[in-house]
Amino acid sequence: MSQLWIKICGMTTPEAIAAAADAGADAVGFVFYAASPRHLTVAHAAELQECVPRALQRVAVFLHPAPALVHSVISAVRPDCVQTDLEDLARLELPQTLSVLPVIRSGTARLAPARLPARVLLESARSGYGEPADWDEARAVSAGREVVLAGGLTVDNVAAAVRAVRPFGVDVSSGVESSRGVKDPKLIRQFVAAAREAGALGTVA
Repeated sequence: MSQLWIKICGMTTPEAIAAAADAGADAVGFVFYAASPRHLTVAHAAELQECVPRALQRVAVFLHPAPALVHSVISAVRPDCVQTDLEDLARLELPQTLSVLPVIRSGTARLAPARLPARVLLESARSGYGEPADWDEARAVSAGREVVLAGGLTVDNVAAAVRAVRPFGVDVSSGVESSRGVKDPKLIRQFVAAAREAGALGTVA
């Protein structure tokens, strides 16, 4: 029985990073997508990553990125992991030492399950809008692979999500914000506590 992996995505301030670390999260995400209210410049992310304790994984989050942007982020921010849609990874040349978290989306995950990687993040159709993924689909995909569940998770529903899906991990962004793009340290702490409690009850595969 593994411990639930918890990622807090969309970091924009040192205070939010500190809250995630203090709460016991496993990873934080830096978003590099201009349309997102959580979008970071490479320079800003490079400053923020200095605030991340070594125990926390630093995940660079993209959506259909230009290869040049990915290379700039890897060079300046030095993330531990790159997260982007599965089809994006096919056209990116990444260092072999860098881990990846491929994103698949509700409605497509069951089309070719045998071709999916050993670990995937299952998201709703749109990232960062608080829209829930299909939990039934996530549970089905989790057979034989590690699924990180994202999309529409909050303090109020994360325990139910863990019970329903039995995921490897959970990923939250808008669900721990006081307003769009603004992380709330209290909600971060509450979310991690609720997720950890559900995992401790033996619901994690």
